[in-house]
Amino acid sequence: MKSICVVGAGLAGSECAYQLAQLGHKVDLIEMRPKVTTPAHKTALFAELVCSNSFGSKTDYSAPGQLKWEARKHGSLILQAAEVATVPAGMALGVDRVVFSEFITDKIRNHPNITVIEKVVRSLDEVPRPAVIATGPLTHDDLSHSMKEHFDDDFLYFYDAIAPIIDTESINHDITWKGDRWGKGTNDYINCPLNKEQYYNLIEEIKAARKVEPKEFEKDAKYFEGCMPIEAIIERGDRTLRFGPMSPKGLDNPKTEKWEYAIVQLRQENKEATAYNMVGFQTKMAYGEQKRIFRMIPGLEDAEFLKLGSIHRNLYIHSPKKLTPHLSSKKDPQLFFAGQITGVEGYFDSTCIGLLVSSFVHQQVNGNEIKLPNRFTAFGSLLNAITEDKKHFQPTNINFSLFPAITGDGLRGRKGREQRRELQLKNAQDNFIPLH
Repeated sequence: MKSICVVGAGLAGSECAYQLAQLGHKVDLIEMRPKVTTPAHKTALFAELVCSNSFGSKTDYSAPGQLKWEARKHGSLILQAAEVATVPAGMALGVDRVVFSEFITDKIRNHPNITVIEKVVRSLDEVPRPAVIATGPLTHDDLSHSMKEHFDDDFLYFYDAIAPIIDTESINHDITWKGDRWGKGTNDYINCPLNKEQYYNLIEEIKAARKVEPKEFEKDAKYFEGCMPIEAIIERGDRTLRFGPMSPKGLDNPKTEKWEYAIVQLRQENKEATAYNMVGFQTKMAYGEQKRIFRMIPGLEDAEFLKLGSIHRNLYIHSPKKLTPHLSSKKDPQLFFAGQITGVEGYFDSTCIGLLVSSFVHQQVNGNEIKLPNRFTAFGSLLNAITEDKKHFQPTNINFSLFPAITGDGLRGRKGREQRRELQLKNAQDNFIPLH
């Protein structure tokens, strides 16, 4: 039996390799770490989470929740690991990063059908077909150059920013309190209140702070909306943060029995609850400035930062132009791509593209016509979003706008939004068919 080559042991690569192995295929999983490191990775574990520790909403009435519903039905390894490593995160699926990655690494390394090869892939020409490239946004420069030559075009890119992580014991709990917006959840978030003066002082300090200077090739920065650094958000106006990640709406302060002017939320980072990350506070400020300015936030006056924020460039393919509807190269039908490099954004969205590609490869290897997931499903809607022809293409994660539109009497405008979404979710589940 000919082995299938998967390059990259991140979320998408690990999921893809595992699914193919479960289907009985021999898989060679190639990973360059620990031989070569990246600007963001810190360990040699597979599927290491480098930005947030959250996989997004797990509610059954949300688009991300529907994506998880389908992934569970498909037997996702990443979802299984996330549920083993779960930490309290309100309505979101938060995980202990170490427990999560160790679980996946163990499953992959001990699978009888998977051979792990530690080496750097520098060219597409050295990868035997059939192959899946799942090297993610931090693809090695040599391989990126090879892909650029293969596609006869420049890659698109954007920037991904990472939020700081704080030692729980250094948080002043006399000032903060635990709670979720509108009381929906299990009071998992730590909330730091700011009055009007404190908020605008913070904004001014962030604007004046010394930033990490971009390299020459990074000057034309393009940020994904869902992961913008706070500096980029503030450029849209001083009050923007207050209507975004610092919104006080739905958060009653039990100490004052009112909504504060602004709120900084902290989300649990690990199972032991010894660390919390600053929700929405991705930043490109210099390390010293981060410590000084973030300690201006009430409750964080003596904060000990276990990890400071940073920023790195992400790379992705213009999939509608360069890839087929089943995510293989239009130039090479046995060369597939999976994960963030295809233009999806978000941990779990990337995972699901890896799972989806495993099905495509399986069908191709068996000589079958490749079938796409139903357009009404979350998987089908996400795939359509990154493959349909469009003039402007940028990364996306699953959301209700990607599902087929619902029309009809009483379904228009804000009043009909909830009912439209209920119908979209019903359509997704009614039209669900297992991939394998």
